[in-house]
Amino acid sequence: MKIRRILATAVAAAVTTPVVFLSAAPAFADTKPSAPSTQKPATHEDDPDEDMPSIEELKAAVALAQKEYDDAVVELAKARTDVEALAKADHPLAVAAAEAKKAADEAAAKKTAADEALVKAEQAVKDLPVDATEEQKAAAAAAVTAAKTAATEAATAKTAADAKLTEATAALKTAKDDADRVLKDAEKAKKAAEEKLAEAKDELEFAEEMEGECADEAPLKVALTGPKKVTAGKSALFSLRVSNETGRNLDAVEAYVNALRAPESDDEVIDEDTDLTDRFITVEWSSADHLEWTRFTEKYPSIEIGEIAKGGHADVKLRLTVDADAPAGKGVAFAFSAYENNDGSCGTGDDFATIDFQIAAADKGDKPKPTDTPTPAPTVTTGGNTNTTQQGGSSATPVNGTLAATGANDTLPLGLAAAGAVVLGAGALVVARRRKAGADA
Repeated sequence: MKIRRILATAVAAAVTTPVVFLSAAPAFADTKPSAPSTQKPATHEDDPDEDMPSIEELKAAVALAQKEYDDAVVELAKARTDVEALAKADHPLAVAAAEAKKAADEAAAKKTAADEALVKAEQAVKDLPVDATEEQKAAAAAAVTAAKTAATEAATAKTAADAKLTEATAALKTAKDDADRVLKDAEKAKKAAEEKLAEAKDELEFAEEMEGECADEAPLKVALTGPKKVTAGKSALFSLRVSNETGRNLDAVEAYVNALRAPESDDEVIDEDTDLTDRFITVEWSSADHLEWTRFTEKYPSIEIGEIAKGGHADVKLRLTVDADAPAGKGVAFAFSAYENNDGSCGTGDDFATIDFQIAAADKGDKPKPTDTPTPAPTVTTGGNTNTTQQGGSSATPVNGTLAATGANDTLPLGLAAAGAVVLGAGALVVARRRKAGADA
């Protein structure tokens, strides 16, 4: 089982439509969710690999993207050649336009000459002497008639020449405009093909990097506990417990936590295109070994719990702070865990914990008053016996209490559960990349 698969497995069990968040990271398949009526609940028997491309499929996608890119490059080169050709004087359309322009100029010159000849002929009639003979008068009149005929023919020829020039010029302009449009489309197509090829290569590279074998659905359990009501602008303390039921000691355990505000309306849809930025609830953690409150960021995307003995557990304190201007409504926190051992074995827990709570709007004048230093970590009794462990520490005592149920909370909006899974999955992948980079260093 590959890391990229088990990371999805860890969150797939939390939502009824796991395909909603498959595009959260490069390793996930670019698959759109089906219509709600055709989607079925995810169970432990569902195989996330059904929605994830294999290495062979990713290689095929790269090959296809490469071909599309190569074709786009060829089309772009052809489009540029066509544009450059139309700019040259020897292009057939350019030649036709030039010839039409020459013919139109000549026709215009002939019309001008004919018009001038008509003016002279008419003036000659006016200039006939009083004693002009009938023959002289008839000759002058005939000259005017001939000049008018020539002027009319010249005007008709000029009109025809101008029409041909307009047609030839329009044909050249249309061809140039079409060529320019094809060139711009070809440039866009090449850019899109280049981006698609780069994305396909990145997905393949990441998938190949994440080819380490890991345990699928490892018995690593998580539980979230906390208040049922959180006031906007104020901090509330929650607890996270990670229990090792793998049957062996674990060398390095990490946990991932995220919290979001639910939609204000039942009609609001949350899917893979939804911007969740304004829904994030600030989550910080601390422990007996790490007293400073630490916020989840790209630099610190997970809680590094460390070792947990076989059958033991670790507890961590969480501090959730809802924005002071957040409206009243519902919030939800998500968590899951993963481990990595010194012998190279690794795994992601099959348990995905959620806890929902009501958000109360801040009273006017209220200001958030977070504590910079956490209060001393309380002890947690492991159900049924007197052995205890500090928050953030670990214990070999098995947990007999009830852990959070795997799967989406019945009162939790489906889209919000998927959204939380997106963030958790993406965070885990950031860590996977960091681990890979560290191993290659």
